[in-house]
Amino acid sequence: MKQPLVQIVQLNLQYADQVVLSDFNWTIYAGENWVIGGKSGTGKTSLAKTIAEDKHPAHVYYVSNWYQFTNLEGDRNFYYQQRYNKFQTNDTLTVYADLLHFGQKHGLDFADAEPILEALGFQNCKDTQLIELSSGEHKKLQLVQGLWLRPKLLIIDEPFTGLDQQSRVNLLDIFDKIAEMGTSLILVTNEENLPTCINRFAEIENGKLRVVEHPADFSKDARRNKKPIPYFLQQAPSFTNTSVVELRNVSVRYGDKVVLKNVNWKINAREKWLLQGPNGSGKSTLLSLLNGDHPQAYNADVWLFGAKRGSGESIWDIKEKVGIISPEMHWYFDQNATVWHTIASGFYDSIGWFLEVKYEEKKRIEQLLDFFDLLPYKNQLLRTLPLGKQRLALLARTIIKNPPLLILDEPCQGLDVAQTNHFNAVVDELCANGNTLIYVGHYESQIPSCIEHRLLLEKGEVVEEVTI
Repeated sequence: MKQPLVQIVQLNLQYADQVVLSDFNWTIYAGENWVIGGKSGTGKTSLAKTIAEDKHPAHVYYVSNWYQFTNLEGDRNFYYQQRYNKFQTNDTLTVYADLLHFGQKHGLDFADAEPILEALGFQNCKDTQLIELSSGEHKKLQLVQGLWLRPKLLIIDEPFTGLDQQSRVNLLDIFDKIAEMGTSLILVTNEENLPTCINRFAEIENGKLRVVEHPADFSKDARRNKKPIPYFLQQAPSFTNTSVVELRNVSVRYGDKVVLKNVNWKINAREKWLLQGPNGSGKSTLLSLLNGDHPQAYNADVWLFGAKRGSGESIWDIKEKVGIISPEMHWYFDQNATVWHTIASGFYDSIGWFLEVKYEEKKRIEQLLDFFDLLPYKNQLLRTLPLGKQRLALLARTIIKNPPLLILDEPCQGLDVAQTNHFNAVVDELCANGNTLIYVGHYESQIPSCIEHRLLLEKGEVVEEVTI
C-alpha cells in the first residue's frame, strides 16, 4: 500500500469569525502534481501554509506569493523609496550571498543552482542587493531556492507572478523536469498555461476540497456589474501643457551598473501607453523617475507636465498630479490600514493614513467604496482581503484625486484571468474621461483595451516604440 506524502484528516481552520477550512480531508501521494484554483478568498493560501507548517524542508517546502527578506540586522522595517537610494541599499544581502546562505543551510551544491538561474534569466542579478530587486526578480529568487532544494513536495503560491514571458516558458519546462525526478508539486494558481506534469485539479468550496477534472471546471468569481463612475471622476483632468512626460537621453547607473541608457520617450496628454520589457529591463526604475521617488531624476533631463524636474517643484507637487500602483507599493503598504484608510491615504500620498479627512473627501471615499463593491469590507484590514479586492482598493486610492497621469505598474500581478479582466474593464471606464495612462504588463492579451502605444525596454534601452 502506497504511503501518502501528505494526509489531512478533519482539519478545521478559522480566523476570528471566519471559517476557512471545515472538516477538511486531503491525501496526496507521490507522483501526484496538483493545481489548486477556484474563487479568490476561499482559503487556498491558508491551506498551503498549513501543509508547510512544522515540516522538514527536504520533505515539504513552501514558496509564498510575497518574498519576505530582512536587512543585515534582521529587520524588515524598510520604506518604499529606499530601494532607489544607493546609499541605503547596502543594508541588505546580495542575491549571491542570500543563495549561498540558503545552500549552506540545506547542504546544497551551488553548481546545481546555476542552470536554474540561467533558465530564469537571473544569472546577471547575483551582485544585486535584495532591496533593489523588482517584484518579478524577487519571485525568481524564491523559485530558484525551491527548485534548487528539490523537496519531496514543493508548494508554490502563484508561481508565475511578475515573470516575463520567456521566464514563464522556461519555468514550465523546469517543473516538468523536477516532477520526473520525483518532486510532487502543488501550484496555487488559476493560470491557464500549466506544466504537462499536472495531473490533479481541485478547489476549496465551503471549506472542503472539491476535486475537478479540468481547470475549466473551477468555480469563477461573480461577474462584475457595471456601474456609473463617481461624479467627481467624470470631470476630465485639466492639462496645462500638451506634453505630460518627456525623457531626453536619460541614463541611470549605479557605479558600473547601467540600469537605463539614453532613453527618449514623449507622452502627450490623454495618451494611453503600454510599457513592457523582461524582468530587470529597467521599467520600475524608469517609472520611479516620473513619480518623484528616484533621486537621480534631478540629474537627468526629465520633464513632467511641461516643467523640468529640479526646477523648483516639490515631490508633493509631482504626486498631486500622479496616481500610481505597483507591486512594491503594495508590499510596503501599512499592514494595519483598513480598506477605508487605504483609500483615504490617497489624498496625502502616504503609504497608510495619518490625517483627518474633510467632509467632501469622505464623500469621495464612500463613492469609490460603492463603485468598487468594497462597502462591505471598508472596516476590514486591507491585508485580510483577497488579492483582487486589495488591488481594487489600491486603484481607488490611486484615482481619488482624479490625477491627470495614472501609472499602473503590473497592477494585475497575482490576479487570475477573471480578476484581471474585471480590473482592466474598470481602468477602461476611468480613462474614458481623458486621463493619461502608463500601464505595465507582460501579456498584451491582459491589458486594458484603451491602450494605444507601446514602449519596449531591453537591458535599459528602448528597442521598440509603436502605435498599437
